[in-house]
Amino acid sequence: MEANVRWVALTTVAPVAWGANYFVTHQFLPADRPLYGAALRALPAGLVLLAVSRQRPRGAWWGRSAVLGLLNVSVFFVLVYAASQLLPTSVASTVMALSPLTMMLIAWPMVAERPRTAHLAGSGVGLAGVCLMLLTDAGGMSVPGILAAGGAMLVSSFGHVLTKRWSADADVLASTAWQLTAGGLLLLPCAALLEGTPPASSAPTLLAFAYVALIATALAFVTWFTGLRHLPSATVGLIGLLNPVTGVLLGIGVAGEELAVQQVCGLVLVMVGVILGRPARATPLGRAGRSPVAPERPRTSATPPGATVRRCGRS
Repeated sequence: MEANVRWVALTTVAPVAWGANYFVTHQFLPADRPLYGAALRALPAGLVLLAVSRQRPRGAWWGRSAVLGLLNVSVFFVLVYAASQLLPTSVASTVMALSPLTMMLIAWPMVAERPRTAHLAGSGVGLAGVCLMLLTDAGGMSVPGILAAGGAMLVSSFGHVLTKRWSADADVLASTAWQLTAGGLLLLPCAALLEGTPPASSAPTLLAFAYVALIATALAFVTWFTGLRHLPSATVGLIGLLNPVTGVLLGIGVAGEELAVQQVCGLVLVMVGVILGRPARATPLGRAGRSPVAPERPRTSATPPGATVRRCGRS
């Protein structure tokens, strides 16, 4: 139980940082430079983590880093940047709350994590809250913005589950650094070709890029991928519902976006969904209480492969 609480608390850092990222991007970063915005978010974060981990990719990880960097960084960051500029903070972050159900469905065939009833119930309740929050801001809707946010949600959900599948034998800090660096290197020439010179930077813009790169990217991705290693994908996806909660609260409290009764009800439903989908059997039930962690530990001769998959499915 204590281990589950620790991993849940650590994973929570990521969606809160990402929820704040929508506000920072919308308020302080140039709206017409999504490629540079994504590159200047990814590459500094990746280089910082590389300096800390001091590990280079080996073997299959050269190719894996490129694939994950393309999905989790290059495409995802550009779409999130566009959504942040085209939509109000509350709406942009709320669309991403569809990711729990998406991650749940993708994780079932890819990493043999069968969704539990509690996960499905939590997703249903959370999605109802999302609908309530979205329906209150129809005037701020942008079809390209919604498409960008939805695309970001789909790409990241697949990329994060693929990271979980591939990363059992890699250090979390190092593999995160490789992805961010690869994604940033893919973005930089595209930005130079399509957007010309880098955007001019004032002091607020530089501070905003520092937050986006170091907190909302380097720190957030390390904690998120650590959570994916120690918790079921469905549980991590539900923790991600704190992303729209943070975005809505910042939009209301800082950006001056209006709070409707439906949004209050929606926020409550989202939080109920997170609680419903908490880690399975996070109570003193002996071995079952540790099941979310067990599937990611290296197998030994005493742990048949089939047993790992079955525990993972019930977690």
